[in-house]
Amino acid sequence: MVQEHTITPLFLSESAVSKVRELVEEEGNENLKFRVFVTGGGSGFQYGFSLDKVQDDEDAVIQKDGMSLLVDPMSYQYLVGAMVDYQEGLQGAQFVLHNPNASSTCGFVSSFTI
Repeated sequence: MVQEHTITPLFLSESAVSKVRELVEEEGNENLKFRVFVTGGGSGFQYGFSLDKVQDDEDAVIQKDGMSLLVDPMSYQYLVGAMVDYQEGLQGAQFVLHNPNASSTCGFVSSFTI
């Protein structure tokens, strides 16, 4: 059984929702969901973003404006209170995560330490 969490560990900006909707439409598969995850890397952790067809039973599911965001249990603890945004600027267009739990970040807000 898939769990639907009522507590929102992660927030999506309007620009992130809009971009995810655009990507899902480009793929032509309305069942795709936006996954945000944390992986170990170098001297800390890294954020990852993907479109996923599979929703695991343990995933937290956050709904916003018809879009589904998935977070696996390991990543969930690091992402509580974070905001996913989509920005376009001089460095290009990208999803970024603003995480109040990260003690330091490097690069384009894709790596962090706790």
